[in-house]
Amino acid sequence: NASLPGILQHPDGTVLKQLQPPPRGPREQEFYNKVYDSDCCDRILLELREYLPKYFGVWSPPTAPNDTYLKLEDVTRKFNKPCIMDVKIGQKSYDPYASAEKIQQQVSKYPLMEEIGFLVLGMRVYHVSSDSYETQNQHYGRSLTKETVKDGISKFFHSGYCLRKDVVAASIQKVEKILEWFEGQTQLNFYASSLLFVYEGSCQATTVRLSDVTLAEKGRVPKGLLSGGDVLEYNNNINVINATENGKIEASVGKGLSKFYALHKKSCSKRHHSQLSLKVENSEQDNVWKSSTCITQEHLNGNVLPQLEKVFYHMPAEPKESAKVEVRMIDFAHVFPSNTKDEGYIYGLKNLITVLQNILDN
Repeated sequence: NASLPGILQHPDGTVLKQLQPPPRGPREQEFYNKVYDSDCCDRILLELREYLPKYFGVWSPPTAPNDTYLKLEDVTRKFNKPCIMDVKIGQKSYDPYASAEKIQQQVSKYPLMEEIGFLVLGMRVYHVSSDSYETQNQHYGRSLTKETVKDGISKFFHSGYCLRKDVVAASIQKVEKILEWFEGQTQLNFYASSLLFVYEGSCQATTVRLSDVTLAEKGRVPKGLLSGGDVLEYNNNINVINATENGKIEASVGKGLSKFYALHKKSCSKRHHSQLSLKVENSEQDNVWKSSTCITQEHLNGNVLPQLEKVFYHMPAEPKESAKVEVRMIDFAHVFPSNTKDEGYIYGLKNLITVLQNILDN
C-alpha cells in the first residue's frame, strides 16, 4: 500500500529508497558507499555515520533488475506513533553546478531560504486528543515567513494537549551535535539535504497482561528503574514472559514492526502500525530483545502479581531530557567534495537552533 512512489518498506525493518535518475541517484549512492565503506578510517566520516540512517547497500527487485534502491534503516520503526518532520537545511537549495534555470526555479520556490537557512518540507504530528495525525506538506513550509516560522515549527511539537518541551529540548541537543560535526569538517558540502526529526507521539497507558490479569489498567507506565538499578526500557510493547525454570520472570521489550513508512518526495504519508496486544508469551519472539532485568521469585516474595503491580506503578517518571527523539541527516543527491566549511548548512543549523530555543523559552 505504498502511497508514494520511490520508497518501500521491507519486512526486515529497512526502507528502500529508489535511486533517482543520474547524476543525482549515483551521487547519493556514492556518498553512502564512501561513508559506509568497511575500510573507512577517516574519523570525520566515521563520526558522520552517527547522524545518518544506517546503510545496507543497494537492492534490486528480481522482476526489475535495472531498478536500484538504496537499502536504509527505517528511523521511525521503533516508535509507536511517530511524529515526523523533514527540514531542508542550507542557504542554497541548488548545488554549485546548477543551471541558471534550476537556480531560478529553486529560489522562486522559497525566496527566504538565503535568509532563514532552512525550509520545512513536511510534517506529520500525532494528536493524542483526537487519536489522529495532522499532516502538512511543503506548501505549508513555503508559506512560513520570518515572523511565522517559530509558530510554524512549534506546531510539530504540539500533541493536541500541550507543547512537548521535552522533545524540543532533546531536539536542540541532537541538532547541536550535528552542528559540532559541521564545525569540525572541511571535506564535504551539502545542498538540498534534510534533517529528519522523529519523536514518540503516544503516551497512552501500557497494559500488561499476566495470564488474564491486567496489571496496569490505568495510569501510564513510565520508563524507569527497577530495584537493583537496572533500567527497564520499552516502547508501549511489553511482553512478560512465563516464569522460566530458574524461577525468574523476565520482562522484555517487543519491538513492534511498523507496517509501512514513507516520507519522501517532500511530503508525509499515512502510516499504519500494528498495535501488538501485550499477552504472555511462552517463548521469546524473534522481535523481542531481553532487557537486562530479571525479577526473581525471591525478590517478589513468592507473591508475583501484587509485587509486579508495585514494580510497574512505582517506577520513577522518565527524566525530561531523555525524551525519545531521533534527528538524522537524509537526502544526499547534492553532496560535493570541498575544502572549506559548509557555511550555508552551518548558518541554517544555527538559525534552526535559535528558533527551537525560542519555542522552548516561551
